[in-house]
Amino acid sequence: MKQWQSPGKKILHNPLCFIKQVIRSFQANQGLLLSGAVAYYTLLSIIPLFSLILICLSYVVEPHQLLRITSEYINLVLPGQASIFIEQITRFTTQKHIGWVLLLILLFFSSMTFTVLENTMSIIFFHRVNIHRRHFLISAIIPYCYIIVLGLGMLMITTISGILQVWEGETISLFFWSWNLGGITKSVFYILGVTGLVLMLTSIYMVMPVGKLSFKHALIGSISATFLWEIARHILVWYFSTLSMVNVVYGSLTSAIVILLFLEVGAIILLFGAQVIAEYERIGYGESCQGCEDFITKETNREM
Repeated sequence: MKQWQSPGKKILHNPLCFIKQVIRSFQANQGLLLSGAVAYYTLLSIIPLFSLILICLSYVVEPHQLLRITSEYINLVLPGQASIFIEQITRFTTQKHIGWVLLLILLFFSSMTFTVLENTMSIIFFHRVNIHRRHFLISAIIPYCYIIVLGLGMLMITTISGILQVWEGETISLFFWSWNLGGITKSVFYILGVTGLVLMLTSIYMVMPVGKLSFKHALIGSISATFLWEIARHILVWYFSTLSMVNVVYGSLTSAIVILLFLEVGAIILLFGAQVIAEYERIGYGESCQGCEDFITKETNREM
């Protein structure tokens, strides 16, 4: 009689088999091609997205402070490339007349990344699509909900940053200890940026695929993806600053190529994390790889 085991125990019995299955499924789902599509539409959407958010928030927050926060946030995701985006966003947001038609165009292009990402997730979580179907109106609303959440997040970070600037350089004393708050703004902003990235990835893993995913699994996936991204972006910064010949090959297109490569690597990590969660779920549905099943059968027979 075959004993039931939880997905976690099956993976721990033979983790190498699970990793191989994830890689095979990622390749079968054309993960690199899907990552390229997500990176391309992100490149198209990022300037309209932040321009739209800054236009809306500029009515309640000082524009220069918003631009500074936006620059630091973009630099966290795309190290060394924030100045290019800020220059273009500043040029656009300083236009005196922005009509409703232009705002609608911005809204459309801002949502493209989330729409493509949802379609990409449906390919990775294909086993869910056969069980659950999402109404098209919900799919249409999701991108704009994310835009609102991003705007509120930027407003919160801007407010916190303004408060911390007042404390910058102050000294706090408690009994026999004292702490100088010099540089606190940069440190706290980095922590807030990483925390926001984890929460954003968690929401993507929970919301973008159809059906329900436990918060625990989504959080584990998002923390792992954030950790991998922190490693990858430091490696990319080192590579482009020391070994890369991209400026010689592409000339004036260097900035666009570098940004696209950063986005490509980020998209690969994001989708690979989703593939890990999908394979974990499939094991729970009884769709383990043959190698895992053979290993578990041998262990079960030996115990009996």
